[in-house]
Amino acid sequence: MSKCEQCIVREFSSLKALNKEELLKVASCKTSYTIKKGEPLFEEGEVINGVYCVKDGFCKLSKLSTNGKDQIVKLVKAGELLGQRSMVSDEPANLSAIALEDMEVCFIPKSEILNFFNKNNQFSLGMMKSICGDLKESDLHVVSMAQKTVKNRLAETLIYLQESFGKNADNTLRIQLSREELAGMIGTATESCIRILSEFNKSGLIELVGKKIAIKDLNKLKKVAE
Repeated sequence: MSKCEQCIVREFSSLKALNKEELLKVASCKTSYTIKKGEPLFEEGEVINGVYCVKDGFCKLSKLSTNGKDQIVKLVKAGELLGQRSMVSDEPANLSAIALEDMEVCFIPKSEILNFFNKNNQFSLGMMKSICGDLKESDLHVVSMAQKTVKNRLAETLIYLQESFGKNADNTLRIQLSREELAGMIGTATESCIRILSEFNKSGLIELVGKKIAIKDLNKLKKVAE
C-alpha cells in the first residue's frame, strides 16, 4: 500500500490535518490489512486499541439484536475512520464492522492517535467533528423512523445507496444488500420490504435484476422519499 503522505483517502477524514512529520510517524507504526468480503474488522464487545482507516471498499456497522437479527446502523466507505468513538470513550466497540466487499484498511495504534490529540488541535477538532456528525446522522435516523412511512424510508435509503456508493456498469446499485439487511436499515419486516420493492418495480421507479436493484426514475423516487 502507498505511503500515508501520498494516500488520497486521508483527505476525507481528520487525518488530513496531520503534517508531513506526523504522517511519517503514522506510516512507521500502522499495519495494513486486506479484509475479505464477509469478514469482520472487529466485533461488538471487542476492545479496539486504535482506529482503522478505510483505504478501499466498504463495510457495514451493525448490532446484533436480542432476537438474533443483524441490525445495520451505518454503512462506511473509503476515506472514513472506524473505531474512533470507542477509542476516545475508552470503551469496547458497541457495533461490529463487517466487510461488504473486499477491503483495504490501515490500523493506527491508539497511542499514536492520542499523541496527535495532545499536539495537533486541528486533528483533534476534526475527529470530534466526525463523531458529532455520526451523532447528527443518528438523530436524523430516529426522526425518520418516527415520522416517515416505510415506503418513504425505503425510497430514501435506495437514493442514499446510489448517491453515496455509486452504480455498476449495468446501472444497478454498487452496494448489494440482502432484502433482510435492507429491511433492517428501514426498520420493517423483510416481507414488507420485498412487497414495497415489487411495488416500486411495477411503478417503474426501480428495476429488480435478480438480487440487484437499479433506480430507473430518480426524480419520482425522490418525491416518494419526501
